[in-house]
Amino acid sequence: MTSATNVERRIFSGIQPTGNLTLGNYLGAIRNWVNLQGEYECIYCLVDLHAITLFQDPAELRRNTREVAAGLMACGIDPKANILFNQSQNQDHAELAWHFNCVARMGWLNRMTQFKEKAGKNRENASTGLFVYPNLMAADILVYKATHVPVGDDQKQHLELARDIAQKFNNDWDKPDFFPIIEPLILGAATRVMSLRDGSKKMSKSDPSDMSRINMTDSEDAIAQKIRKAKTDPDALPSEAEGLEGRAEAQNLVNIYAALRGVTVDAALGEIGGKQFSEFKPMLAEVAVTSLGPIGAEMQRLLQDPAEIDRVLNEGSERARALSQPILREVREIIGFVQG
Repeated sequence: MTSATNVERRIFSGIQPTGNLTLGNYLGAIRNWVNLQGEYECIYCLVDLHAITLFQDPAELRRNTREVAAGLMACGIDPKANILFNQSQNQDHAELAWHFNCVARMGWLNRMTQFKEKAGKNRENASTGLFVYPNLMAADILVYKATHVPVGDDQKQHLELARDIAQKFNNDWDKPDFFPIIEPLILGAATRVMSLRDGSKKMSKSDPSDMSRINMTDSEDAIAQKIRKAKTDPDALPSEAEGLEGRAEAQNLVNIYAALRGVTVDAALGEIGGKQFSEFKPMLAEVAVTSLGPIGAEMQRLLQDPAEIDRVLNEGSERARALSQPILREVREIIGFVQG
């Protein structure tokens, strides 16, 4: 593995272990992570410290952490070729986050739209952890001097803040090249997967209706049933993408079909244009079951041995610390802490 302090192509990416992985997680992020293996040095993290900005039942948090780890491996993440671990097992994240709390500015954090959305009208009752969440996210990346981060639309602002923090740290201590200026990794048009019950809402593991999403642990029968019952409209599918405008549910199902097939929406519509949903849904169900069924089966197999999952995460955390500890020691030296 590349040395901790001299790296050109290192990716860090994290996912919260807060419930079932869904088709949205797979198409929006995990499948891209799998494809990045071999091109970059990859660090994949279950960000359980981020998860506790909202209260988590301890037993559920442990169960969800193992389930998401199993899901990543079942989707094709190789924990031997990459680093896979849960964040709380490397305390260097938390220490660097504190240093960044002292570098970042209140005005920067006050501009974070995601905090405003999550806190809602109860801003005064939100945890301080939720407010400084972006500083921890910056620490997650920079404690490994990661150079690239795959980003979706909802994380672009946080990545910009991480760049600002890195630049200010470098400037404050006159170390212009210490932390890298992180580059966003744009992986082409992201597949934004929406609810099967409401095409205007993102598919979410927190939605009360299980029929709104496809879980990666769903059986083949469950996947097919959810697609059969997915909300649609009465019109036939168009032959060109422009014909999907204003048809949120149709757009969502066509997007899923195209993404699972690995083709463009226009190419998919060239095949299915003119069909009624009664014809199209069985085609989509077949593609979904073929793609996702083996992943769900492998997840279930892995979950039968939680001790093995824990072993993988423990090994990953040791490898993560081997990278972060020299960097954090340099940070302490730069700041002026006395070290033994």
